[in-house]
Amino acid sequence: MTTLAGVSRATFYRFDAERTPAVKDVDLRDAIQRIALQFPAYGRPRIAAELKRQGWKVNHKRVGRILREDNLLCLRKRKFQATTDSRHGFQVYPNVSVRPTPWFPNLPDSVFV
Repeated sequence: MTTLAGVSRATFYRFDAERTPAVKDVDLRDAIQRIALQFPAYGRPRIAAELKRQGWKVNHKRVGRILREDNLLCLRKRKFQATTDSRHGFQVYPNVSVRPTPWFPNLPDSVFV
């Protein structure tokens, strides 16, 4: 058959339409994108678990690859934690260790407040 077409055997198998489908995982990509848009904080493990709940037989590594290819990153929301209460009634003292004074510290552990 390759001799009739005038191509080598390697070229024939390289471009076989049945062996390399043009569109792969379209339904799976659609399901992953729907889950990622519905739950923006879901990452690879949660999306894989949700797909398994929906009846898909899918590996977490495959889900991660599709997420990477489609650039669907997990949004992380970090809570801002204030460590200083600036609204207090106490007197605020100046920071004397940053001003150049005659006794400006030049050694470590030489200023104690």
